[in-house]
Amino acid sequence: MPHLSIEYSANLESEIDMAAFCDRLREAAIETGAFAKAGIRVRAIRCEHYAIADGSPGHGFIDMSVRLRGGRTLDVRKAATEAIFAAARDHLADLIKTRPIALSLEMRDIDPELSPKLNTIRDHIDGA
Repeated sequence: MPHLSIEYSANLESEIDMAAFCDRLREAAIETGAFAKAGIRVRAIRCEHYAIADGSPGHGFIDMSVRLRGGRTLDVRKAATEAIFAAARDHLADLIKTRPIALSLEMRDIDPELSPKLNTIRDHIDGA
């Protein structure tokens, strides 16, 4: 793990290469050293319906959620949160300069006793 989910306002679709953004966040997660490569999953969900602040149709948002199994120290989680958020902010720097956008990230633990897993990806990739 982690699972990194991105929800974003549909009005950003034409301005962000979402596949490249997902890949950049995947790379940032690997670079932290806090997560096994084989467990990282990044996905983006376009939100068609939303209302932001004063209702202006030009406002956009990107909300990132990182869910991971418990067991990492607070310092490790904080460093990973900062690194992933910085990668997102840097990737989106030009967009952030030109339009109103809300960018957020939350990291939270998953209780391993309540979250069964099966992952055979490690059996099929190198360096996992």
